[in-house]
Amino acid sequence: MTSTNGIEARRLDDLARLRRIRDRIDREYARPLNIEALARGEHMSAGHLSREFRRAYGESPYGYLMTRRIERAMALLARGDLNVTDVCFAVGCSSLGTFSTRFTELVGMPPSVYRRRAASAAAGLPSCLAKQVTRPVRNREAPAGAPHLA
Repeated sequence: MTSTNGIEARRLDDLARLRRIRDRIDREYARPLNIEALARGEHMSAGHLSREFRRAYGESPYGYLMTRRIERAMALLARGDLNVTDVCFAVGCSSLGTFSTRFTELVGMPPSVYRRRAASAAAGLPSCLAKQVTRPVRNREAPAGAPHLA
């Protein structure tokens, strides 16, 4: 095997490991997860995991985890039957302040405002449209003037 083939094989192996880690984050977003444990489970160092995950998916493993948590929080808040604190803990966050800050960064408004607006915006909309309207968009990635919720 040439060194190029060896490098390619290692890269493919790393991508498979990263996919397993991403799938685990998707499944277990509400559980306490840390980079060291995720990396150890795939026989990687935490630093290598963080670098390669960012390279493959465009954000850190922690950023990806928080995005999944915020997506789920948006769905729970839109239902309207849970308060912000209950939603925070239901999605695996242990700090209401960190949850609210991250939610605001990703969605463009605090969770309490989102809860009120989502309930009124989703009223009467088919669920497939309501899901599209309430999907998180990172502020820095959203086009200028893009509405989150009317």
